[in-house]
Amino acid sequence: MMLSKEAYEKIDREIAKFPSGKKRSAAIAAMVIAQDEKGWLSPEVMQELADYLAVPAVAIEEIASFYSMFDTKPVGKYKITVCTNLPCELSGGVQAAQYLQIRLGIGFGETTHDGMFTLVEGECMGACGDGPILLINNKHMHMRMSHARIDSLLEDLRK
Repeated sequence: MMLSKEAYEKIDREIAKFPSGKKRSAAIAAMVIAQDEKGWLSPEVMQELADYLAVPAVAIEEIASFYSMFDTKPVGKYKITVCTNLPCELSGGVQAAQYLQIRLGIGFGETTHDGMFTLVEGECMGACGDGPILLINNKHMHMRMSHARIDSLLEDLRK
């Protein structure tokens, strides 16, 4: 097994939230748990989840390829998603993205040589009045990100 006993305990708690025979309803939660543990969803991990949830592997692959929160290739320790949709663009989202590209020396979809950061262009995160918005590892949102705040965030993440 690729996933730990603890991961399966968490998945079982998610499965228990649904009626008997509806394990597939916990697919997204199970995928989040697996990605949190492994850093990304490899084909082997997706197959393992499919087997555990008793669904075809393609069902897990479809979810992983549809939602941008899932990574189907390795990413850095910190995945930084930058919102560049219109409201954030009007608030400096594109400039924040360009600044990050310069500071990290990578483009969108790339990972720094040390494996610390992957930069991703993201869709609206629902905080349109607080742009530019950065999302770290799909979980921690940072708003109104000036160049100074970006520098401070990167310094904190490198520690």
